[in-house]
Parts: sequence; C-alpha cells; structure tokens
Amino acid sequence: MSEILDVLTKGTLIVTGRLIDASNATLLAECSYEDIKVKCIYKPIAGERPLWDFPDGNLASREFAAFLISKHAKFNVVPLTILREGPFGLGMVQEWIDIDTSVDLASFFSSDDARLRKMALFDAVINNTDRKIGHLLPHVDGTVYGCDHGVTFHQENKLRTVLWQWAGSAISEVEEEALVLLLSEIKSNRLDNLSDLITESEISALILRIEDLLTTKSFPLPSQEWPAIPWPAF
Repeated sequence: MSEILDVLTKGTLIVTGRLIDASNATLLAECSYEDIKVKCIYKPIAGERPLWDFPDGNLASREFAAFLISKHAKFNVVPLTILREGPFGLGMVQEWIDIDTSVDLASFFSSDDARLRKMALFDAVINNTDRKIGHLLPHVDGTVYGCDHGVTFHQENKLRTVLWQWAGSAISEVEEEALVLLLSEIKSNRLDNLSDLITESEISALILRIEDLLTTKSFPLPSQEWPAIPWPAF
C-alpha cells in the first residue's frame, strides 16, 4: 500500500476517461511516478453537484474521511483514498479496484457473507445514506471493498443501505473491539485532522453513533420515518 500511496500522492495524474453513470464528475485516471503507473478514480470538487442536506464542495472530504474510518478501525473496506490536486483542481483520488466478474452482485448483496457484514457495520458507523448494490466491489483477491462515500457522516440519522441482513443482530466481540479501538482513535485526534473534513457537530454525532452501537451491542434497525433502502438500489 505504501508504494501505491507514494504514486497517488506524488505522481502525475492524467485523466483517461469518465464514468458517465455517476451523478458527480467521476473521472478515470492514471497516476505515474518513477516508472510506476496506478489506475485510479479522480473526483474533482469542481464537479460536485450541490445537495440540499450536505455542504457544497465537501463530498471529496467525506470520501477521504470514510477511508480514514475504515483504516483506523481496521475494517479495510475502502480502497486507498487521498485528497490532492489534479487537472481539474482539488479532489478525491482513489485506487482503482479490479472487480471479480465471477461474483453476481444481484444475489451476493443479500447473502450472509462476513465481508458484507463488516461493510454493514462500517456503514452504520459513517451513517452512509447511499449504500447501493453497485457500490460493492468484490476484488479478485477475495476482498470486498465499497465505493462512493460522499454522502456520509450527516449528524442526523440517515442510514440507507441494501445491507439490512444483520439488522438487530448482536455485535460480536471482535466487532466490539474494532469499535472501541476506533472510538479511542477519534477521541485522541489520531485520524489525520478529521475536523478539517467534516464538521464538529458531525464528529460528535459520529462518536455518539459508535457509543450507541457499543451500548446496544447490536446492529441498527431500519428507520420507520424514511426509506431505508436507496433508490435505485443498484
């Protein structure tokens, strides 16, 4: 990972294409440094569409914050992600994930797979408002990553996901240990200036969500006040 981090951080970023189905500017790019090339996704802040319930020009920061949460909790469900300047200004740059095409996402997403359970817990922590089926990235090495974490960390409970298999299920000891570790990392300010990425009220809400998970010792239940599954689901 350190080698890829060096390339993404220090390399020359060249846009090679665009993912046209994305609601915000999502560019396919290649980063080159010392004869090493890394395929990546580049989402410039300049290409973000305003949202009524999230601050303008802040989605890239939330994507990076989601990566930090995944890293510090040792969930490791988000591809390597950084913030840096690119051809269209400051934005999020994320390592490209080669998908295992043998995995049928239409049936996989609803399975009782431990890798999806970890993703579901991660989404509960970051308050993901948009976990679609298509945001699941099964890698050829067996890891399952997630992408598109721009609409996360809202201070209000807005969890919307297709991963409700474990709603109300008890949190395991291993999961509890991960949450305790993460809570300690956040309270000790060891998450690379998290306060520069999301608001103080959102950090407070993040802490409360983790503490609530540790108190109830169970996965959250779907809300009865708004749709609990994003649309479209894929």
